[in-house]
Amino acid sequence: MSSCEKQCGKQCCHSRKELYRRILIVVGAIVVVVLFAIFLVWIILRPTKPQIVLHDNTLYALNLSQPNFVTMNMQITISTRNPNARVGIYFDKFDIYASYRNEQITPATELPRGNYLGHKEINVWSPFLCGNSVPISLYAAAALCEDLNAGIVLVNIKVSGKLKWKVGTWMSGKYHLSANCPVYISCGKHDGVPFELGIKYQSVSSCSVDV
Repeated sequence: MSSCEKQCGKQCCHSRKELYRRILIVVGAIVVVVLFAIFLVWIILRPTKPQIVLHDNTLYALNLSQPNFVTMNMQITISTRNPNARVGIYFDKFDIYASYRNEQITPATELPRGNYLGHKEINVWSPFLCGNSVPISLYAAAALCEDLNAGIVLVNIKVSGKLKWKVGTWMSGKYHLSANCPVYISCGKHDGVPFELGIKYQSVSSCSVDV
């Protein structure tokens, strides 16, 4: 092989390496620009988690049967609000149930799927939470018996679901949503007036929300 051919081969190899290097630089620059644009859009929009408020409750049944079965039937009014001015919220799943001492005492009530909250919009729901002869631990049963005798029971209304953020035609992946709404239910006398079943009681409570 002549020296000319060797020199030509070296130049071709060098040119090929230079081409690969430039391609990598361009691809890297594009990736950086895209990631920066996504980060910038996220910072500007900064989606805020939805606000959930428990407004009132109507109790139809709350009793404990031996040895550890609880029956609870109630209706609540709960609202969801989208505090974002530029980001919509799409609820892919939204389940509500009642809990006592971290134990579920009603089956989950699922709200209609595909519920969309536009900018600054509010939706109001009034689901029924019904659990009949639901078994709980003996510890929780003893505590509930004491609370019923005292005339006031702390129940937590729990929300579990999935949501997506929506900006224009773009929609994010699914995020898990959980919320806790504590409510004190009076089942004795209040200001000397006996508690009545089937009466709606105002119990406005802001729920703690995690996304």
